[in-house]
Amino acid sequence: MRSESKTKEDSYSRNSTLNLISSAMKTQVVSVSDQELIKRYLSGKENALGQLILRHKSRVYATIYHLVKDRDLAEDIFQDAFVKVIDTLRSGRYNEEGKFLPWVLRIAHNLCIDHFRRSAKMPTISAGDDENDPFSYLDLKEGTIEDRIMERQSHQKVTQLIQHLPEEQREVLVMRIYGGLSFKEIADVTQVSINTSLGRMRYALGNLRKLVDQYHINL
Repeated sequence: MRSESKTKEDSYSRNSTLNLISSAMKTQVVSVSDQELIKRYLSGKENALGQLILRHKSRVYATIYHLVKDRDLAEDIFQDAFVKVIDTLRSGRYNEEGKFLPWVLRIAHNLCIDHFRRSAKMPTISAGDDENDPFSYLDLKEGTIEDRIMERQSHQKVTQLIQHLPEEQREVLVMRIYGGLSFKEIADVTQVSINTSLGRMRYALGNLRKLVDQYHINL
């Protein structure tokens, strides 16, 4: 539940975000770049921002939801993320030209982390160590198992298993599968090296494979 002490200004901003999405859904989708839509918005065309939000809504929301596993909370964080987006654009502080989606996901990711810190929610599986290396459980090529997971991303059991991964592994896997980000983009969002994001993905797939075997799920 969100705090009732939120200011009227914040409430207005969140309502404005919803109104922009609603308005955009009633107009024809435009095939221009994110940067062009941003320029149009900053020039006074409000609907351009609505188009921008609508374009990325499914990826951003899916990424948030699979991190927090709560639809109402995911909707709140989604709206808060775009409130921050709007504030940054209006203030002239946006400098992520050509990287709009990774930038938005970085904002959303940080909001999710803030939530986890406040709730002190801990992952249910500890990260792998030298004596229990998850790589030994991968009897398929990484690309193969990743492709199979992606093909069944709506599979309820697999989705539930993802929630049991350590936070750092879960967020990389979610951004890769549900957000569709490259490992370079994931590295930018999480502010780690590409090698670190790749390593976390390998550990995530290893631990996920262990869970799949443990619960006898056919991929």
